[in-house]
Amino acid sequence: MDELLPGFRALGLTEPTLKALKEKGFEEPTEIQKLAIPRLLEEGTEIVGQAQTGTGKTAAFALPILETIDPASSDVQALILVPTRELAGQVAEEIGSLRGERNLEVTPIYGGASMEAQLKKLKKGVQIVVGTPGRILDHIRRGSLRLEALRFMVLDEADEMLDMGFIDDIEQVLRAVPERKRMLMFSATMPPQIMRLAESFMKNAEVIRTQKKESATLSADQIYYEVRESDKLEALTRIIDKESDFYGVVFCRTKLQCDEIGSKLRDRGYDAASLHGDLSQREREQILRKMKEHQISILVATDVAARGLDIQDLTHVINYSIPQDPEIYIHRVGRTGRAGKNGTAITFITPSEARKFSFIRKASRAEIRKEEIPEAEEIIEGKKARITAQVENALSEEPRNEYLEIARKVLIGRDPEMAFASILGYIYRNELDITQYRKIEAIAPKARKEKARKSDRSQRNDDEDMTRLFIARGRRDGLTKGMLANIIIEQAGVRDEDLVDIEVLDDSSFVSAPYSVAETILKAYSERTVKGKPIVTRARQEKRKGEPKRKASGKRDALKGRKRRKGWEDEFQPYGRDTMAGEDGHLSFPDRHKGPKQKRAQKRRK
Repeated sequence: MDELLPGFRALGLTEPTLKALKEKGFEEPTEIQKLAIPRLLEEGTEIVGQAQTGTGKTAAFALPILETIDPASSDVQALILVPTRELAGQVAEEIGSLRGERNLEVTPIYGGASMEAQLKKLKKGVQIVVGTPGRILDHIRRGSLRLEALRFMVLDEADEMLDMGFIDDIEQVLRAVPERKRMLMFSATMPPQIMRLAESFMKNAEVIRTQKKESATLSADQIYYEVRESDKLEALTRIIDKESDFYGVVFCRTKLQCDEIGSKLRDRGYDAASLHGDLSQREREQILRKMKEHQISILVATDVAARGLDIQDLTHVINYSIPQDPEIYIHRVGRTGRAGKNGTAITFITPSEARKFSFIRKASRAEIRKEEIPEAEEIIEGKKARITAQVENALSEEPRNEYLEIARKVLIGRDPEMAFASILGYIYRNELDITQYRKIEAIAPKARKEKARKSDRSQRNDDEDMTRLFIARGRRDGLTKGMLANIIIEQAGVRDEDLVDIEVLDDSSFVSAPYSVAETILKAYSERTVKGKPIVTRARQEKRKGEPKRKASGKRDALKGRKRRKGWEDEFQPYGRDTMAGEDGHLSFPDRHKGPKQKRAQKRRK
């Protein structure tokens, strides 16, 4: 009997971990895993690991942590900081799937999720916590996240967290954790600030680096189509039909969507199969065997189910659902165009996902060009050309005598051209029926209108007074600059560039906006009050301690010297900040944090 995953076994991993890896479809460890895992299985080792996005960093630190921590203890033994809430969920899910049969809890902690639910989970007992700096710091201050038993402190995507301005929060978290813990840091780049952080909080850390791999852009032609959600299936079938030898993976976000798309493709006559986590190991192996043997040519899969897949010569990877972050995008795109062959990576984005996709493009440093979805007429012409080539190829061969006899018999009394056309129609059936393609409504270009509107509003704002607004929430309530801007933008419907000079203090915050925009914001919050007092009001000078008095409103020129809020084109994080979202997914201001004064007042009322 073959030894179970010999490559991973050689790193020092135990049988339960090897079984979990096998179940997930892993085959061979990546370079960063080979370098990190054996070192981290040694007692006391601390590591600063540099590896590109998409190289398996999560498993590199997660597997040694799972091997080391004590499942019998309900204390938090590993804390992993990540830059975004999407990544927190992804890393927590990945670690959860690697634990195998171990009875331990992994939970994501980030802004935008229910604080009450997080408090309940932490109180019940969790061994591994994955979270964003702001919310983790909030729990530490509340006393709901106790770290006395912490054994591992991990900074994942450290350079990204520093770029996003989390350095102060990170340092506060690191000062709150016990000295005896082991600290690990993983980063795609190694700027001086990373090394300074390592020198300040790590003891004799070992630096490991992987060889820089080729960018996905070198091996895959990357394209994106802007399409409505309702037109995605039609667009997918057109892309498949346009190719003569489509052999690819279609990535979906959920198991339900995966099943639905796979079923609809099969209903239309495509040899497709769905792959997701609800399938048994036997079903999974059967599907992969059929795919490798080219019995099926389209695999519709979720990211988790596709981890560790080893299918060679894929012509296409289709992002039916936009990836949640650049790492997932690179994972997906890296599956096509391997071994020096050119593949094609296609991403569908809806108009509302444009900013999010812009972040992925910039952060992954990928050259992705926009194209228009092929017209039905274009596809039909392509099919005619392929049929013609197949027929001409067949006609170039000498006919066999047994078929000559049939041909002569069938053609007696028939027009050869009509007979040949009837045979083609029987063989290819509805291949050339243009009515099988549903019309895709074009998305009207808004660039010119938007540019003109921005220019008009910019000119109007230059001549418009600025109004300073006061917000009755601050750092103690878990508010950050990014969160404050996102909440106002969503709830009041204003533009990112209209908000300038954002300042978040301990118990309150301030933001400046043109007079007309400020009026819109005030109107949006006129009915949103706490105990009869509005959350957003015009600022009064006395509320800004330690600063010279100035007019509450003035010309925009008065603020030119101040640092403006970064626009979408400046910061590569248009989504996934620590924002508070309700059950409907919409952003809202956090509840007032109860400090000592509020608690004493509450006791008196009781």
